[in-house]
Amino acid sequence: MIRVVLADDQALVRAGFRALLGAQDDIEVAAEAADGEQAVAAAREHRPNVILMDIRMPGLDGLEATRRISADPALEGVHILILTTFEEDEYVFEAIRVGASGFLVKDTEPVELVRAVRVVAAGDALLSPSVTRRLIGEFATRAKKVHQPTTLDVLTEREREVVALVGEGLTNDEIAERLVVSPATAKTHVSRAMIKLATRDRAQLVVLAYESGLVRPGWAE
Repeated sequence: MIRVVLADDQALVRAGFRALLGAQDDIEVAAEAADGEQAVAAAREHRPNVILMDIRMPGLDGLEATRRISADPALEGVHILILTTFEEDEYVFEAIRVGASGFLVKDTEPVELVRAVRVVAAGDALLSPSVTRRLIGEFATRAKKVHQPTTLDVLTEREREVVALVGEGLTNDEIAERLVVSPATAKTHVSRAMIKLATRDRAQLVVLAYESGLVRPGWAE
């Protein structure tokens, strides 16, 4: 069973999400939170698989709540899915950089919201849509200057190549096609890179690919 916490300052939004997710056989809503402080507390109390986190909330906002949850070793299994009203939200990249596994706009179709919860609960990043690729490319350059971290030295040349392709937003199947290898081999390279770089999930690999200069905005267009 996938346990979910709903963090949004609008009661109607939470009620809608609760009704939708609660109707699924494999999902249960463990708690609700009206602000970031409550979201952090709910994460520690309920240890959910996924938190649907609104960025803009009174008091402690969703960005800081995401940072605190992601920084807590005891909450390593908690995955955060950012909710935003605007597709081009200036906080989206920073939220992913500090630990979120992806984002959705609030007017997403119900079936896509349910799929997103399942994808993120499984440990994957919700970064496939082209709009997400553009957003990360745009805001990666604003978040910090590109630098070459020494951590990349632990990667083999093939692993560096794979991380760059992950940064472009490619799935394992697409990486396999690009490199003419099997999907299983592509998945293995991605997994090894994540372990070596101590990244939480695929979203963190995307961030590192941009911050290291392996991928530059516009390359994937």
